[in-house]
Amino acid sequence: MEKTNVIRIFEAAGIDFEIKEYSVDENDLSAGHAAELLGLDPDSVFKTIVLRGERTGPFVCVVPGPAEVDLKKAARAAGDKAASPLPLKELEPLTGYVRGGCSPIGMKKKIPTFIDETALVFDRISISAGKRGMQVLAAPGEIAKLAEAEFRDLM
Repeated sequence: MEKTNVIRIFEAAGIDFEIKEYSVDENDLSAGHAAELLGLDPDSVFKTIVLRGERTGPFVCVVPGPAEVDLKKAARAAGDKAASPLPLKELEPLTGYVRGGCSPIGMKKKIPTFIDETALVFDRISISAGKRGMQVLAAPGEIAKLAEAEFRDLM
């Protein structure tokens, strides 16, 4: 198993976590597909979406795989009136991650991060471990701590 920055950050923090790997289907990079391959509850597999606030600039939302982020609620969480998805070509230069392998932990730059509050109903949630085909499972509070994230209503 290749050690990603996310894994190094978890290890350095001494946080209990588990890594799960799966075969990537380039035609389906969805969290739902990852959940299916890993045998996890789809609502516990969270995806990372990078948005740009009209005034505040980039911020990160982490929501359950089957869900859609509510752009108005997300903008409000970031202290803005409106937000839109970050253009794909800007994702890697800003975060250091590619689509389908974007994690809220270990981004190139510190970006305000919000995790949907539904994460708190689970003992552990799954997020990208920083590369396609690899997920990290850990307690939502620990993930929030490492990502310096706040829990908000994003859906």
